[in-house]
Amino acid sequence: MRGSTAKRVLVAGSANADLVVRAPHIPAPGETVLGGDLATVPGGKGANQAVAAARAGGADAAMLVALGDDAAGEMLEGSLRGAGVALHVVRSDRATGAALITVSDQGENAITVAPGANMDLRPEHLPDLVDVAWLVLQLEIPIEAVGAYARAARAAGVKVMLNVAPAQPVPADLLASVDLLVANEEELAVLVGAGSIGDRLAALGTPMAVVTLGARGCCAWTGESYVLQPAFAVSAMDTTAAGDTFCGALAAALTRGEPVPAALRFASAAAALATTRAGAQSSVPTRERVDALLAIAGHDPSAAAALADHCGVASHPQLTIGFT
Repeated sequence: MRGSTAKRVLVAGSANADLVVRAPHIPAPGETVLGGDLATVPGGKGANQAVAAARAGGADAAMLVALGDDAAGEMLEGSLRGAGVALHVVRSDRATGAALITVSDQGENAITVAPGANMDLRPEHLPDLVDVAWLVLQLEIPIEAVGAYARAARAAGVKVMLNVAPAQPVPADLLASVDLLVANEEELAVLVGAGSIGDRLAALGTPMAVVTLGARGCCAWTGESYVLQPAFAVSAMDTTAAGDTFCGALAAALTRGEPVPAALRFASAAAALATTRAGAQSSVPTRERVDALLAIAGHDPSAAAALADHCGVASHPQLTIGFT
């Protein structure tokens, strides 16, 4: 079993070259939209989360990743190492993963992923879990590998965070190995279709579950109480990687010993700051920027009340609301 001295976050997941174009709006089916210049930048849910964990400070960050022997793989490896992420690289004959991303002038995005090398991660690729406090997983790699990694971590006494993105049903044996599940509202609906947000979080059966709600904030179920964190008010320009930043920052905050309300507050502030800059990994803030935002944050009772009502937990006897 791991003790309190474990100080590493290990992310096992995807890395993609993001091909990004800004456009006035997200195209509707059959519609062609004239956009701006094309940019190729490092991304992928797993890689973004690893960078976020590294920049959050207080915990070492590492990543198990599969990359092709191509320019995109070199770009991603350079970005991860440059952020301070220690790498366990699986070399693939496939092209490095890629994502086609349209970002609207309102900051929303639409993403299509070509997994490529990401699909070559196998159960036997999981590195040694010595000194790992949290294993962070997503669903852009084979589900069989995700399940095997979660079970191995559970057997080793390592906590498991699963970000159920992209949205898909999760096998029961995988869910049984998860300590903390993170989903957005649409992903939560895929897992548990009926009931209030609060009821659906509790119905998952994981020791802790968090739903991220964009500009509203987030809501966590800890097994006996709800923790609400209203969103931080920022001028958003690109929501790409905001959810990934939340996950990586949350894992780092929990690894360095933050209690759940403080960890959610830190992760929410990091995610908010990520929306103020373009790109994926390029938008992930440092701990210094997050701490600066937290230092000037206040409390908005109306936002907190609206979040509680939206989640259906306003009358719950065990309710904690974080400041913004």
